[in-house]
Amino acid sequence: MKWNWTHGDWPQFQYDAALLEQFENRFLLASGEVIGAIRHVGDDDRKLLRIELLSDEAVKTSEIEGEMLDRLIVQSSLRRQFGLDTDNRPIRPQERGIAEMMVDVYDSWSTPLDHETLFRWHGMLMTGNRHIGTVGGYRTHEDAMQIVSGRLDRPTIHYEAPPSKQVPAEMAAYVGWFNRSSPKGEVPLPALTRAGIGHLYFESIHPFEDGNGRIGRALAEKSLAQNIGQPSLIALAYTIEHGRRTYYDQLERHQRTLDITEWMVYFAETILEAQQTTLNRVAFYISKARFYGQFRGQFNERQEKAIARMFREGPGGFKGGLSAENYISITRTSRATTTRDLHDLVEKGAFRRTGDRRYTRYALNLPETSHKME
Repeated sequence: MKWNWTHGDWPQFQYDAALLEQFENRFLLASGEVIGAIRHVGDDDRKLLRIELLSDEAVKTSEIEGEMLDRLIVQSSLRRQFGLDTDNRPIRPQERGIAEMMVDVYDSWSTPLDHETLFRWHGMLMTGNRHIGTVGGYRTHEDAMQIVSGRLDRPTIHYEAPPSKQVPAEMAAYVGWFNRSSPKGEVPLPALTRAGIGHLYFESIHPFEDGNGRIGRALAEKSLAQNIGQPSLIALAYTIEHGRRTYYDQLERHQRTLDITEWMVYFAETILEAQQTTLNRVAFYISKARFYGQFRGQFNERQEKAIARMFREGPGGFKGGLSAENYISITRTSRATTTRDLHDLVEKGAFRRTGDRRYTRYALNLPETSHKME
């Protein structure tokens, strides 16, 4: 079986550039909307919004690889990285490492890519990891680098990357391509085209023992940021995680061929969906700030706790709405107190109520916001 890197014209990927033009135009228009929306957030709130968006990406990019992180701990670590006040909760190496990498990606988006940057990101991700041989460097082991699933005695091989001895040369070519294809490079490529090729190209080399997926998605973020002239803050990992099976299927299919038009369309659509998710999250964050501004000082401690928990669910809120049982579980209070608290929240206009009796549900009554924030 031939993998893409075994073809004679590797890494000359082939794709229908004309087919991607519509996606490139939509991306540029949506980028303007995202930038405009974020600019409507005040300086202090913008810092908090940045932490919200980066923490979501940090958690989701790890979740894609099967690693479950604590979002609040990641946020606490991000606050420390950005020099903001934080609580004293203990931070595990996993949460600290991904937070450090996300901040580094955010801060260094405009600089050319080099091996040292990739090694630095890998070292951050692998903080405290004692199960791999090389941390902060490309893999050197002689065993085949394979993506496998199934039984140990009868594994399914989804992909086999170039042997370790080829990785330095492959990565030298990759870094050169990444910088030449940047907006200021010798052969600049459009934003989605560059990000799509760059992600598949990197994942095909698979240069590290572990962490390739997370670093590959960070490279896509860096690529997009360079093309739009500032950090994109789009929910790429969040979107990929929601369609994780499709993501892996597309990778597997296009690591066998150099004809990648279908991959490019998939990745372009994923980025456009991620932009829309970010717009929704920015609008939600602005609504959250307005909500607290409107009701400041009007809630008791139990109500504050329940509302904070509801906001943590994000724009989608509690599936099916908040029930009295949810409120009791969150606040550890009695049913009679729950009834009074919920009635009070509806009377104040903080909650909307739907249904009746045991089907009664509550939702946050958020101010409406426009994506374009006109």
